[in-house]
Amino acid sequence: MVVPLALPVVDLAVYMADPTSAAAKAEAAKAADALKSYGALLVRDPRVPEGANGEFLDMMEQYFEQPLDAKMADVRPELNYQIGATPEFVEEPCCFRDPKCQKILEDLPAEDKPVQWTGADPKWRFFHRIGPVPTESKYPQLNTAPVVPAKFADKWLSVMDTYGQQLHDAVEMVAEVAAVGLGYADAKDFVNKAKFGPHLLAPTGSDLCRFNQLNTVFAGFHYDLNFLTIHGKSRYPGLHVWARNSGIKMSVAVPDGCLLVQAGKELEWLTGGAVLAGYHEVIVNEKTIEAAERAKAAGRSLWRVSSTLFYHIASDVVLKPTGPFDEPERNAAYPAVDCGEYVRKELELISLAEGSGKPSQ
Repeated sequence: MVVPLALPVVDLAVYMADPTSAAAKAEAAKAADALKSYGALLVRDPRVPEGANGEFLDMMEQYFEQPLDAKMADVRPELNYQIGATPEFVEEPCCFRDPKCQKILEDLPAEDKPVQWTGADPKWRFFHRIGPVPTESKYPQLNTAPVVPAKFADKWLSVMDTYGQQLHDAVEMVAEVAAVGLGYADAKDFVNKAKFGPHLLAPTGSDLCRFNQLNTVFAGFHYDLNFLTIHGKSRYPGLHVWARNSGIKMSVAVPDGCLLVQAGKELEWLTGGAVLAGYHEVIVNEKTIEAAERAKAAGRSLWRVSSTLFYHIASDVVLKPTGPFDEPERNAAYPAVDCGEYVRKELELISLAEGSGKPSQ
């Protein structure tokens, strides 16, 4: 059973107009409540034009439609796939190796369980760094220069950097608004910790020409390892989320003019579990098939592309409960760890880095 979810919509323009106003504080409280209740929210940001998402999706569809050898030239496994392309059937859902995730799966009612997956995800991904790189870091592999595909050399950096920066600025504002709503004395607490973070514009590409059967799993049940994830509207539905306050499997639709923001594990760590990283999956459902049939009839691309940006805490920042969540019980549950070390362990968990594959927490 999948229940439609109408997420709260936060208007960032209200906060940007006057952060001290009662209206801005109400938007901040709404954002914090949504993150604590659902692990997700919708936002409107007047700085992100709708046309930018369309231009970005157009280019990424063309990229993923390329022959295999052209895309493989952009793969960097020696950098744990944290820049450039990740081929299909490489990234695995974290639940393969995470006992905590497996316990959550076991406890879900049968009608709310995710679609069962059988192996690594049949999706491509491309990682493109957004924002300045730190001059010094203990984790240089997380802070490397971008890969520019040969066929798109004339426009790649312009499109990726422009849209990526727009998404970055929007989610950075969400981080500030959330800090206010969660009761932090310094509205910039999260933003300052994310300065020089390895933020990644991270579109996925899933081929609906090949993988178009009902309940095909493009991204198995998982959480995001970063701080906040922001998405533009996809041309194909298929996202399901599980809210912490219900455990019910829900579908999410992004209205025109809105961006979807999801809580990641780094935010869970800094709040000591007051906000939990949201579990979600991406599958082929009935609406995906209907959208693909319309696209095919119109001669449009059958690649399902997500316009996703992962907003990270800086690699050398120590993750631990902070601000109003700096309490003994939360500190015991979320022990201090360098963010870069935490990310390394999470990458092992999803088969993007070599190692033990043991969960970081």
